Amino acid sequence: MPTLNITRTEAAQRAAVLSVSSYEVELDLTGEGDHFRSATTVTFSTAPEAVGTSTFIDFVSTESPTVTLNGEVLDAGAFDGTRITIGPLAAENVLVVDGLADYMNTGEGLHRFVDPVDGETYLYSQFEVPDSRRMFSVFEQPDLKATFAFTITAPDHWAVVSNSPTPQPVPAEGARGGASTWAFEPTPRISSYITALIAGPYRSTHSELTSSDGRTIPLGAYCRASLFEYLDAENIFELTRQGFEFYEAQFGTPYPFAKYDQLFVPEFNAGAMENAGAVTFLENYVFRSTVTEAMVERRAITILHELAHMWFGDLVTMKWWNDLWLNESFAEFMSTLSAAENTRYTGAWTTFSSMEKNWAYRQDQLSTTHPIKAEIRDLDDVLVNFDGITYAKGASVLRQLVAWVGQENFMAGVRAYFGQHAWSNTELPDLMRELEASSGRDLSEWTRLWLETSGVNTLAVEVEGTDAGPITSLRLRQSAPGGTPEDHRSGDDVLRPHRMAVGFYSADESGKLVRTDRFELDVAGEVTEVAEAVGKPRPEVILPNDDDLAYAKIRLDTSSWAYVSTHLKDVAESLPRTLLWGAAWDTVRDAEATAGWYVDLLLANIGHERDSSVVQTLLRQLATTLSQYAAPKHADRLREEAAQRLLELAREAEAGSDNQLQFVKAFALHARTAGQLDTLAALHSGAEALDGLDLNTDLKWEMLTGLVAGSRAGEAEIADAEAADATATGALAASQARAAVPTEEAKRAAWDQVVSGSLSNMTQRNVLLGFNRVHNPALLAPFAAEYLGGVEQLWASRSHEMAESAAIGLFPGAQVSEETIAAADALVERSRTPQPALSRTVAESRDEMVRALAARKADSAQ
Repeated sequence: MPTLNITRTEAAQRAAVLSVSSYEVELDLTGEGDHFRSATTVTFSTAPEAVGTSTFIDFVSTESPTVTLNGEVLDAGAFDGTRITIGPLAAENVLVVDGLADYMNTGEGLHRFVDPVDGETYLYSQFEVPDSRRMFSVFEQPDLKATFAFTITAPDHWAVVSNSPTPQPVPAEGARGGASTWAFEPTPRISSYITALIAGPYRSTHSELTSSDGRTIPLGAYCRASLFEYLDAENIFELTRQGFEFYEAQFGTPYPFAKYDQLFVPEFNAGAMENAGAVTFLENYVFRSTVTEAMVERRAITILHELAHMWFGDLVTMKWWNDLWLNESFAEFMSTLSAAENTRYTGAWTTFSSMEKNWAYRQDQLSTTHPIKAEIRDLDDVLVNFDGITYAKGASVLRQLVAWVGQENFMAGVRAYFGQHAWSNTELPDLMRELEASSGRDLSEWTRLWLETSGVNTLAVEVEGTDAGPITSLRLRQSAPGGTPEDHRSGDDVLRPHRMAVGFYSADESGKLVRTDRFELDVAGEVTEVAEAVGKPRPEVILPNDDDLAYAKIRLDTSSWAYVSTHLKDVAESLPRTLLWGAAWDTVRDAEATAGWYVDLLLANIGHERDSSVVQTLLRQLATTLSQYAAPKHADRLREEAAQRLLELAREAEAGSDNQLQFVKAFALHARTAGQLDTLAALHSGAEALDGLDLNTDLKWEMLTGLVAGSRAGEAEIADAEAADATATGALAASQARAAVPTEEAKRAAWDQVVSGSLSNMTQRNVLLGFNRVHNPALLAPFAAEYLGGVEQLWASRSHEMAESAAIGLFPGAQVSEETIAAADALVERSRTPQPALSRTVAESRDEMVRALAARKADSAQ
């Protein structure tokens, strides 16, 4: 039976005996139907001990190709749908695989999208982790690097972009009229997963910069023609120049490729992908309407993240996917560092703390937590390890490492690493050796404790001394993460070393809470004394992990908590304020504080918050608290009060401000009562106006969906809005709104759409969002049994992206009960061996429900 999986053992065996020289890939994109012609010529050599044996090359297609090895045509039985068995191997080999490959609508392989505005077809490739084999025949593993020369035949009005500079097209020989051929120069030696093809009538604008070695690097920015008027290319190019300047200086290595194109493509699953010299981005980063500053900053960080990959990931590449974390964590760390030090986003570490670190803490407390350096046995393991540990915890720990060894020592080690390993494949020890050499520190124990264990430690403040007198003792007590999901302490029973700071904060003459003292120290073991604090006057707030250098949950002392509860908004600087927000969130998630307390704290202080990304995070946490953590006996009241307060905040906010926009969006999400829905309808129609609010098409869709969920609008209003917004974005918004209609029929239709497998990746996501948009969770209760009994079949019938999206989105998370948990436990166990990725996905949703039950119990006791 064909399998999409490839094991690490199989990859190691191939790498031991094969050396790949080049790929010549010819694609014909002018045909009709769901296939395109793909002809690949691979030149490779075989180790002497393997001459005469066979191996396999990867190619995923529903049609059998013609396969020729060293002039001999191989039997059709050599292809099983995902692999081609090739042999006997000679010392030097030329393999030709000529066949049909399949267009995809899942955001994997070569994705095809038709723009409803102009009917034009747009293509883009997405290959990480194992999907270059969906476009051409390839040894699908990162350590068999080669050169890639793409020759593309396509309609002559298209733009065609790949890793090498775009050549002048020539009329295609023998092709249908109106076709041209683009013959790209071979790439440097790179891994197959960072090759790329983007083709279609994309529009573009261009610029250039001068690299540190004096070369002129052409820059391009591309998007669909119907979105081009909204592409703010100058901002994109400015950030790119700032990133180039910072990275070339820090890395001591000029940009390694010939050009740098950034392409915003439709129906993209991730934020972006680091294809060498041809980075693809989520199309949502082309802003057709006013968006929050948080979204603008997220685009900036993503641009810098992908640019960092050109060195770390593309120039030097991991040998196997067990070092995936290093690839992503390094780019995540460097993008935030470069934003903070070389762009206008000087508060980038606040955003990192609020968003990335919160993601990491959540992921690290699930039963599925794993060490940063995870054991990756096969491709199935890789696909479920694109998570908050791989990205956010890894980046947090790298920041801790930088604090441990010093930033200049860290960068010196990185420079040596690039100099030693350019264009090759590496493993973690290769980097650690250079960091040890540059810092003079033995990092073996640090590596073991931080990279080879799981879970998040907690650091609690213990202070002695009277409120009016000096501190007589200040210590940090560290607790281990080891435990169970029931006590929110999943992970290994280990205490880790931390390089961190303790800050003292007191009110100044204006009432602002400012730092008056800072003590940086090494924390290790269960108890660490902060000796420098003894004798100091006791401040209003003692903040552990000041500056957010360490990766740990924090707990304040009782006196500090009492002050923060009423003065959080008075903290002058954004980063310590965000750390306090995070500590409050942790306490309610861990059922140490009530949902009602957290909602009151948030709504009393959020109106004074000026960091857009923090506001966005807080509003998401508010939504989770109201839907999951509030006890049933309090939930309705809390939701009504929260919606009313959000409306007040929107009316009180500065005209045209980011806060005004975010509070209006949140009000549209939470409006429940007749009066609130009346107000939402008035805002949507323009009968009530908020000074400065941009009532644009996208905002009106959000308001309309809120009205639909509240039974104030239906199909007629959705159809009118869709007709007025006849775009791909409008179609997606309409699909979400229809799925949000609060009737059994609408929910059944949405469910059937997802289960049928007829939707594209982005439409499925929007339908799932609408399906879960309910005021009464009982409306979704009938689907719980169907999910728990049928998701295994659904998972087996879909690609990974589509299966995972459906399995998460259809999980009966609204049915918070011991019965749902027990049924989920049974599903986790029976799918553990045959479908481990599904088992993990369900386990994580189940863990969140366990946490919700504990939080509801605490809130109920209020």
